[in-house]
Amino acid sequence: MVNFELTREYIENLRSLIAGKDEESISALLEELHPADIAEIYEELTIDEAKFLYFLMDDDTAADVLTELEEDDRKKFLGSLPSEVIAKRFIDKMDSDDAADILGELDDDRQQEVLSHIEDVSTAGDIADLLTYDEDTAGGLMAKELIKVKENWTIPTCLRSMRRQAEEVDEVYYVYVVDSDGILKGTLSLKRMLLSPVDITVKDIYNEDVISVKVDVESEEVSNIMDKYDLVALPVIDPVGRLVGRITIDDVVDVMREEAEKDYQLASGITEDVELSDSVWIHTRARIPWLFIGLVGGIFGSRVVGGFESIIDMHPQLSFFMGLIAAMGGNVGMQSSAIIVQSLASGSLGLDTTWGKLLKELLIALMNATILSLLIFTYNKIDGAGIALTATVSAALFSVVVFASLFGTFAPLLLNRLKIDPAVATGPFVTTLNDIIGMFIYFKIAQLLFALLY
Repeated sequence: MVNFELTREYIENLRSLIAGKDEESISALLEELHPADIAEIYEELTIDEAKFLYFLMDDDTAADVLTELEEDDRKKFLGSLPSEVIAKRFIDKMDSDDAADILGELDDDRQQEVLSHIEDVSTAGDIADLLTYDEDTAGGLMAKELIKVKENWTIPTCLRSMRRQAEEVDEVYYVYVVDSDGILKGTLSLKRMLLSPVDITVKDIYNEDVISVKVDVESEEVSNIMDKYDLVALPVIDPVGRLVGRITIDDVVDVMREEAEKDYQLASGITEDVELSDSVWIHTRARIPWLFIGLVGGIFGSRVVGGFESIIDMHPQLSFFMGLIAAMGGNVGMQSSAIIVQSLASGSLGLDTTWGKLLKELLIALMNATILSLLIFTYNKIDGAGIALTATVSAALFSVVVFASLFGTFAPLLLNRLKIDPAVATGPFVTTLNDIIGMFIYFKIAQLLFALLY
């Protein structure tokens, strides 16, 4: 396997070879590459050029490359192929979870066509079963391929069965133990099995401490469980406890990446998952709700400022620090909310730690507010500002920093309690409200202090 770098010269050379039907040279190029590298090449080719490459690859490599493609590219490519080719050249060579993910991107009629061309009825049934689960649940993540043994089996019986099952499993992480009804009982250590007498049964040596999830558990919770307990595979059970599949770490990494992308987009004021290749309308639809909220917030903010028009007319120097107050409130609020959202996402913020976290954020807010207000106080004194303006800006900055920090802490907790993604709190939601309330605090303090000190 080589360290691949895609260049324009490489693509031009490859296209020249494809145009000349030089199958031998193309095959030599492809056999050195990882499936992910070949998928990267696909994005630079036409459908016909890509199809020429695909039919030069062996079935296993072709299936791996298909799973590495971007969803839009994969849909376009599959749309150019007959259902029989998809079934026998791709789906039949994949793990059941990857096959279900890819079929799930097709419409219902095309799914049925592809499934009808799979020769192994059991495989087709497993994939059809996985298609019934929501893609954002444990059932939608799991694969059917695993190794399981029954608790009343002897060691020789286990070994014979495991050899047969291992043919369908790429990576053996755990051997699962079930009873006669298929209920998950625990896991079996390969080392302990090999060191045990041949006449001993599985129930005498298996480990009962096994962590599992039910099929309807949300994918984000699955990710948190595997991260918390440092698992490379997680068994999935049905509502009565029967073992129905397993989730491996590579699937959870995909979930983590998707959740991170979604949270980043929410924090940036984008309400739905979008890709760079999506249409202008989809991008507009994803962005306009938060832009509308920002517009409404701006109107309210201007009304707040307008309500203090008289004091601004009397002391126009107050307008010099409006941007500073608004910016500091937004920045502090986003910092606090980001920390809480991160804790909620990782599952490290439980009921017993919430109040401690809130107290800590309050102390941090007080310390930051004190430092920042002293700095602005010093700046204004050096700049020759009057005592009323100096005191107003310092007191307002102190108050706004404390408020923004507490609001940024409470907002994601409240949203999480309301079953709304708390990542919303790290975006325009916190920024807009902090702007409005920050301006109100600033001018209210100005009214009071200028009346006393000016």
